[in-house]
Amino acid sequence: MSSCHIAEEPIQKVAIFGGTHGNELTGVFLVKHWLENGAEIQRTGLEVKPFITNPRAVKKCTRYIDCDLNRIFDLENLGKKMSEDLPYEVRRAQEINHLFGPKDSEDSYDIIFDLHNTTSNMGCTLILEDSRNNFLIQMFHYIKTSLAPLPCYVYLIEHPSLKYATTRSIAKYPVGIEVGPQPQGVLRADILDQMRKMIKHALDFIHHFNEGKEFPPCAIEVYKIIEKVDYPRDENGEIAAVIHPNLQDQDWKPLHPGDPMFLTLDGKTIPLGGDCTVYPVFVNEAAYYEKKEAFAKTTKLTLNAKSIRCSLH
Repeated sequence: MSSCHIAEEPIQKVAIFGGTHGNELTGVFLVKHWLENGAEIQRTGLEVKPFITNPRAVKKCTRYIDCDLNRIFDLENLGKKMSEDLPYEVRRAQEINHLFGPKDSEDSYDIIFDLHNTTSNMGCTLILEDSRNNFLIQMFHYIKTSLAPLPCYVYLIEHPSLKYATTRSIAKYPVGIEVGPQPQGVLRADILDQMRKMIKHALDFIHHFNEGKEFPPCAIEVYKIIEKVDYPRDENGEIAAVIHPNLQDQDWKPLHPGDPMFLTLDGKTIPLGGDCTVYPVFVNEAAYYEKKEAFAKTTKLTLNAKSIRCSLH
């Protein structure tokens, strides 16, 4: 007797984006390799398209040219009248939406994997945008299990007021892949190997799913964003304290009320206030200084997924 499961359509179109930020080199390096030789990302019956999203930023080895490509995939920017006056990334977003979207339509790609690096000590991280998505929870469970004993964390960016409008959000199933620590403009073999394995396991999951394998109910631990924390600043808006040594490199570890958070130049410790233990992520991320984000506070919770099976079988 068949168990009660969610029947999902087969996955047909998958894209792997590298270079959304032009100085995060692991995705750039892998995508350029797969454009030359894509054997390792091909799976029977699946179209997998590697793609460099921000070629001008990649060429300059900078995060972006005019504005952050990974924050402008909202319907307002995607709907702007195309002109030379638009920021380069907004024009590029419209091109990407035309090729892989349109966003929120039946024609959009099924899955987009967007490859990123962080300077923070976050290891292998999967970024989830929707806590109710059975298919992605199942996929993330499969990737986590396949990578073990190497830890793989899930960062849930669902939030009522923090809207990301990511490049990958044009797909039906958007997947952020974030691996660190790695400096901007640098390639590390260990980080490369980890990202490559994450993509391999993700594509294997899709292949098994399309072949008719049923995935039983599962649960994963996720870290859900609560809020972003800025550096302490003086009256001129300049940074007045740095990440405390006790917090540096402690992404995903519990930070309790009273624990050191920042350290001033005159040796004063600024502790975490409130009465909740939080789990910091993106601690001291280089790219977030301009965004005024020292780290993000998260809370730990469990997400459950129902059994899924491809509807063709």
